[in-house]
Amino acid sequence: MYVFGKNVALEILKKGDKIKKAYIYKDFNDRNIISALQKSKICINYCTKMELDKLANGNHQGIILSVPDYEYADISKMINNEDALIVILDHLEDPHNLGAIIRTCEAAGVNGIVIPKDRSVSVNSTVMKVSAGALENIKIACVTNLNNTIKYLKDNGFWIVGTDMLGTPYDKIDYRGKIAIVIGNEGSGMSKLITDSCDFIASIPMRGEINSLNASVATGIIVYEAIKCRK
Repeated sequence: MYVFGKNVALEILKKGDKIKKAYIYKDFNDRNIISALQKSKICINYCTKMELDKLANGNHQGIILSVPDYEYADISKMINNEDALIVILDHLEDPHNLGAIIRTCEAAGVNGIVIPKDRSVSVNSTVMKVSAGALENIKIACVTNLNNTIKYLKDNGFWIVGTDMLGTPYDKIDYRGKIAIVIGNEGSGMSKLITDSCDFIASIPMRGEINSLNASVATGIIVYEAIKCRK
C-alpha cells in the first residue's frame, strides 16, 4: 500500500513501522524525514512530480512510502477497560470522513473504532493522509457482522448509543461506563437492524435549514460529550 504526506511519514518513522521503499520529490527539502529514512536504511527513489502524481491520487507533499497493508486490531483488545469508549461506523463510504473520525477519536482518547468488512470504506492511503498520522496511534477493528459485534459488546458490559435525528438530546444521555457510539452511513444513517440493537439514540438539535451533519462532525460532538460526562 502507498501512503503519503509528511505527517504520515513522520508518524510511521517515529513508530518504527516497516517501510518497503520511499519515493521522494527530487527537490524535497525536509531534512528530518530524509535523515530518518537514511538512518533506517530505507531505499529512497528520487522522482519528478509527475512520477509521484502517478503513484498517489492526492496531495502527497513530495513524499510517498510503500508500506505493508494496514493490520486491523482484534476487537477484544479494545474492551478491557471498565470505562472503554468505542466508535462503531455503520457502513461509512467516504475515506475523508473515516480519516477525520480517526483523527478526532485519537485526539479524544477513544479506545478503538469498528468498521464492517463489506460495503464500507477501509483503511487506505487517503484515510491515512486525512488522519494526519493519528491512524498510527489508535486501534481499528474490521468485523464481518456489525449486529453480531454489538451483541458481543453487550455481553461484555457495553451500552450502545446510536445516532439519529429522532432520539434523546445527545447531552441528556449518561455516557459513563462501557459505551459504544454508532455513527450511521453518510446518506441513509444507521440501518434498521443496528438501530433496533441500540440502547439509546442520541440526537443533535438542528437549528438551521439543513437536517443533518457531516458524519465526522457528528462523531466529534457525541464523542466529546461522552468525554465530558466521564469527568
